[in-house]
Amino acid sequence: MPEEIFYRRLHLFGASGSGATTLGRALGKSLPHVVLDGDDYFWSRKFDEARPPVERARLLAEDMRRHERWMLTGAVCGWGDGFKPDFDFVVFLHVPPEERLARLRARELRRYGEEALPGGRLHAQSQAFLEWAALYDHAGEDVRSLQQHERWMADLDCPVLRIEGTGSTEERVERVLEALRERR
Repeated sequence: MPEEIFYRRLHLFGASGSGATTLGRALGKSLPHVVLDGDDYFWSRKFDEARPPVERARLLAEDMRRHERWMLTGAVCGWGDGFKPDFDFVVFLHVPPEERLARLRARELRRYGEEALPGGRLHAQSQAFLEWAALYDHAGEDVRSLQQHERWMADLDCPVLRIEGTGSTEERVERVLEALRERR
């Protein structure tokens, strides 16, 4: 399969909790692409302290240049708009809000344990994150939202595969691999 893939520079993204990072890791087992996680560039201290946009873009550009084939997971709208011409193929993931928010609540508990629960040291931070994530499907372009992502994709010059719904990671991997084979 890997030698059949024409696309060398892939981008997978969607709302927080849509599964872009999970899909990227799974695809990384089938493709010869290096997986670059957008969160590694966005955060200087993961989920606590964001890097300045210019530094994020510089670090990402350096890693993109290091690898012939790469797959970037996570949205880079705004700070990474300059990378649009670099993408050969984009996968956009959209999960219904109730499922996506359930995933995020479960992830917060896995990540922070009792600290994310009422009375916990990180409860307020966790709740603020979940409230922000809940805005995605209904907010305007001034925040990370479906509307912002739709506009961002409209400007792309490469093929875009939209995967909507709650399919398994394995099903999503097959859809992406099939689309990559079809579009060679």
